[in-house]
Formats: sequence, structure tokens, C-alpha cells
Amino acid sequence: MDCRRCPRLVEWREEVARERRAAYRDEEYWGRPIPGFGDPEAAVYVLGLAPAAHGGNRTGRVFTGDRSADWLWASMWRTGFANQPTSTHVGDGLRPRGAFVTAAVRCAPPANRPLPAERDHCLPYAREELELLPTVTVIVCLGGFAWDAAGRLLCLARPRPRFGHGVEHAVAGGPWLLGCYHPSQQNTFTGRLTEPMMDGVFTRARELAGLSPARAGRQRPDHRHR
Repeated sequence: MDCRRCPRLVEWREEVARERRAAYRDEEYWGRPIPGFGDPEAAVYVLGLAPAAHGGNRTGRVFTGDRSADWLWASMWRTGFANQPTSTHVGDGLRPRGAFVTAAVRCAPPANRPLPAERDHCLPYAREELELLPTVTVIVCLGGFAWDAAGRLLCLARPRPRFGHGVEHAVAGGPWLLGCYHPSQQNTFTGRLTEPMMDGVFTRARELAGLSPARAGRQRPDHRHR
């Protein structure tokens, strides 16, 4: 994947890859657009905002190697959508189960703020992913930006449903939309998003998708590995 349609994003992702954060100065950054990944028979499509400059832009895999990844995958593991609670690097053994994870914008944006035009340039990639994932019945939207992108992706008529945590919207002839606050530090550090809140969304996603409940008795992830 080597899209260069958004000059601002191309400049930023490549600058970050050259001028690396000190903690990662010896690593080879990906510095390119990030494709989605997951179960080819996914029932749940998890749509985030964009790769983090020193997360996915560094590792080459969306929601990998940053605190948002810690939250997302721990929740998906607790609710049966992943085989492990951590996502640290490509090749770490992570395998989504019944889910495909991606982002509305595929390049790391400055200040984590993609522009509407950049979102629109990326929508065809998400549309193609969904065409290749005919079993998707639920789209979990991580944040209002992803919710808006999903509405555009599915060509929802105005007025579109408003985003909110736990909000559900049934799309005629299409998948359910399910809202979740984004697991950014701005939300998790302030308590706006808690682990039970996020687990509740993915548990509801299982119900809407008609999947069997997650196995009981899962142990909580060992946060010492974060």
C-alpha cells in the first residue's frame, strides 16, 4: 500500500519515520499507509480514527505498539475477539477472531487530526475491505470521526444518527453501526472510557452479530507487560 493522495499526510508520516522518537530511534519505521487486518470471515468490523505516529506508523500494523492498542486489544481479548490481550509488533502472534480492525484514515495525521478531504480519500479502501468481508454484520466505530466515516461509507441519508457511546443504528440491508468512545489517552486517563464500558460495546457487538458469548473465566491481562 503506497497511496500518496494526501500531501499533508505523506509529508507527516515520512517526517516521523525519519526523525524518530528517542525511545524508538533504533527501530525501522513503516512510514506508509496502514492496511486493515483481521479474520477473513469477520462478523465485526472495527473502525478507528487513524494510525498513531509512533504506533501503527512505526510498526506497520494498525492499533499496535501504543496505549490505544493496549486498551483495544485487552477488551477484544476479554470479549473473545482476539487470542491475546496485547499488540506490540508485527509477528507477535496476535490473531483477531471474528473481527477485522482498520482505520478511517490510513496514514498518521499531525496532532491525530485528519481532515475531511483526507477521510474521503481513504473511504474507497474501507469500501473495498467491506466488499471482501461479506460476513460483516456490525461496524464498531471508535469515536465520532469513525462514526461519521461509516455513515458516509454506507451512504446513510441525512440527518444521520448522532454518535454516542453505546449508540446503535440498524442500517437497512446493511450492517449495524455501534458507537464506542475511542480508547485514546484523552478518554481513558480521564475516566470517560472505562474497561467495563468498552467491554460492554464488544459484548453487544457479539450479540448483534449473532456470535456465541465469549468464554467465561478469562483472566484479566497482565498489565505489567504494557
